[in-house]
Amino acid sequence: MKFDKESAEKKRKIHTSEKVGKRAGFIFLKAFLLGLAGLAVIVGAAGFGIMKGLINSAPDISNLSVAPSEAATYIYDMDGKPVQKLTAPTSNRTLVKLEQIPIDLQHAVVSVEDERFYEHSGIDIQGIVRAFVVGVSHGKFTEGASTITQQLLKNNVFTDWTRETSLIQKFKRKFQEQYLALQLEKKMSKEQILEDYLNTINLGAGTYGVQAAAHRYFNKDVSKLTLSEATVIAGITQNPTQYNPIIYPEENAKRREKVLNHMLEQGYINQAQYDAALKDDVYSRIQKTDSETAEVSVYSYYIDAIVEQVMEDLQKQKGYTEQQAYKMLYSSGLRIFSAQDESIQQICDEEFSNPDNFPAGTEVGVDYALSVSGTDKQVRNYNTETLAEYIQEKNPDFNKMFATEEEARAAIAEYRAFVLQPGDEVIGEHTYIIPQPQASCVIIDQTTGYVKAIVGGRGKKEASLTLNRATTSRRQPGSTFKVIAAYAPALDSAGKTLATVYDNAPYAYTNGIPVNNWDSHNTYTGLTTIRQAITNSINVVTVKCLTDITPRLGFRYSERFGISTLYNDTALDVRQPLALGGVTDGVVNLELTEAYATIANSGKYNEPKFYTRIEDQNGNVIIDNTPVNTSILKPQTAFLLTSAMQDVVNYGTATGINLGEMPVAGKTGTTSDYRDIWFAGYTPYYTCSVWGGYDNHDMLPGSDSYHNYHKTLWNSIMTRIHAELPAKDFKKPKNIETASVCKKSGKLAVKGLCDTDPRGSQIYTEYFAAGTVPTAKCDVHVSMQICAETRLLPTSSCRTTTVAFIKRPKGSEGSTDDSAYTGPSQTCPGHTIIDKIKGLIDGKADTNIPDVSTHEGQQGSSKKRRAEEDGDDIPTVGID
Repeated sequence: MKFDKESAEKKRKIHTSEKVGKRAGFIFLKAFLLGLAGLAVIVGAAGFGIMKGLINSAPDISNLSVAPSEAATYIYDMDGKPVQKLTAPTSNRTLVKLEQIPIDLQHAVVSVEDERFYEHSGIDIQGIVRAFVVGVSHGKFTEGASTITQQLLKNNVFTDWTRETSLIQKFKRKFQEQYLALQLEKKMSKEQILEDYLNTINLGAGTYGVQAAAHRYFNKDVSKLTLSEATVIAGITQNPTQYNPIIYPEENAKRREKVLNHMLEQGYINQAQYDAALKDDVYSRIQKTDSETAEVSVYSYYIDAIVEQVMEDLQKQKGYTEQQAYKMLYSSGLRIFSAQDESIQQICDEEFSNPDNFPAGTEVGVDYALSVSGTDKQVRNYNTETLAEYIQEKNPDFNKMFATEEEARAAIAEYRAFVLQPGDEVIGEHTYIIPQPQASCVIIDQTTGYVKAIVGGRGKKEASLTLNRATTSRRQPGSTFKVIAAYAPALDSAGKTLATVYDNAPYAYTNGIPVNNWDSHNTYTGLTTIRQAITNSINVVTVKCLTDITPRLGFRYSERFGISTLYNDTALDVRQPLALGGVTDGVVNLELTEAYATIANSGKYNEPKFYTRIEDQNGNVIIDNTPVNTSILKPQTAFLLTSAMQDVVNYGTATGINLGEMPVAGKTGTTSDYRDIWFAGYTPYYTCSVWGGYDNHDMLPGSDSYHNYHKTLWNSIMTRIHAELPAKDFKKPKNIETASVCKKSGKLAVKGLCDTDPRGSQIYTEYFAAGTVPTAKCDVHVSMQICAETRLLPTSSCRTTTVAFIKRPKGSEGSTDDSAYTGPSQTCPGHTIIDKIKGLIDGKADTNIPDVSTHEGQQGSSKKRRAEEDGDDIPTVGID
């Protein structure tokens, strides 16, 4: 070895360099560790800040509700039986308490969804570790570790989770979900959490919550489910589409077996229960239930009306917007109690389905729609109007109606082939066949205003919330409006009585257009009482009456009766044709029926209502529809109108109406050319209006079967409704008096004069409201001496006789039935002795009546006309 200086120096340098290297390495390691620690501190601080931020931005648990916020609304009949469910896409849910849910169903869900549910505090650490290990070993993370508590939060709090597009969003939601799960378990019991969860989950086929699923798949209350049925439902929630037991029973069966395995392994069931459940042919029952109890997707006309009225009331009474009202109706679990009488509704439906109640020559119309996407991706739409235009190019007389359904479908098929081009894709199409002529019916309990039944049209109803001819269609009311617009206000506040007389003579509106009476002969009956005018639906008298009391008063009363379709404009509806129902937009059957129900209810108006009350999920009343009536007519006025309208049925234009001993009052109505036909009538129990006509406003053919089928329907329906009801009279109010009056003057009758009218006695007994009995005596009948032979004013040479004549009112023009019975104005030229001898030889005897043989036919035809219909001729020209 060398220990020389050089060698020593070399060693020293080597040793020094080693020391420097070691020191440098240590310094570097120390710096690295310090940096790493610093980084850890920074990352930790940042992580803590992030977590703190996530926690701070999480929903406040103190104000948090995890109960499902959406539930189906049910409509109940008068006996409390559910008849219709209303749901939005995610609200087909009926909430139940946990004690109503079988323990087997609770255990089935817990065993497969969260086996340590009763042990953890909101998050399952063991489950998270297991999911991580499985994910690493398989290369992808498919197993979930969310607890029932977390899933409840995801469904009812973090409802936007389906729209997450990044891992950051998912991480944020997952972290907050786990944090809130821990907090929620401190706030709620396991039982409360499980109850909310079982009411929340999507269980396929549009059902949410176990109660809706139990009814959909097994048509039973959830409390009645067996173990086998419970495991079917428990298996759905992981994938509601894939495990839908109706569409994919095989897939559900695999999942169900897994549920049973979990329950067996976790000690919830024993081997015998397991084996029995597997042997149960549960899927056959599900298919049978589906075929037998598939929920009605098309609402009835009555349900349509309830939906529309509830929507309107929620906005008017509760101040909701239309969107808020819609959500409230379809997603808030309301309980709506219908006013419908199902037995009456069934009668109406059966009679509308009976072809014997309609004309034999029934035609059909169509409601057609077709949408196609062409090769250029442009959408083309076709409908009933374009179909009609296509047919009218070949047949200009086509009126949108077909002789048979087969003919209609053939025409549609031809048109479809014409418009479709190669490469077109049909996006949507529907074809509804509609029998014509149509009809509608409304029945109301006049004492409450509750609508007991409606029919919005004949034929199969193909869709919900479609045309409802009973509640939305506006049609001209014809002579049914005479009572509403003219006679009710005349008797109630204009000093008129049923004995008030108007001259039924040629008359014109203020613009010069003649007012025509409805019958083909345009007969003028002369001096006519309001009772007679109502009975025989005389147009001239009605228009004169309205003109007398003013169209403004008639309009005001029409609105008070609940008619909402009128225009407050003298160029439109505040004018003379209002008397005959000549209104701009027509009226709705529902409102016309309630107007007549008001008369039937002693003049007290009730707004027509389709439901009695609305409750929320907890039974709190939201809207109370208890009747609140408004008096719009004196009871005496209502009684007088009822009395006159009984004559319409017994002697007038509605003699085809007959309910045996049950009294009926009502009014017919027919528009020009029989485009609309009506009968609005009532008994002491119910008010019913039936409308008939074509949807396209064509005139009905000329036969009686077309002109009278509305009365046939009314009579058929009301006969059955009243079959078991005891007959009783209409209620007579106090302050009704009677008096003997003359039909030609409306004044107190004069015996020996009014009863010697050549046409027979004109004295009759009339009802009056107290204080309105006339005090003046008849001054229309006059007693005159005339020449017995010439019937002219006598001379001293005439043999005279005393005869009662009619004095026509001043200004009366034209010929009427009274014209032949007015006194002579010319004087007899006198008689010689030879004339008298000749008269004796010829055997002429004195007579005290004029020759009326030329008028017998006229009287006979008048009686016949009473049983006809009253087609009112409404001018189309505006009248001030």
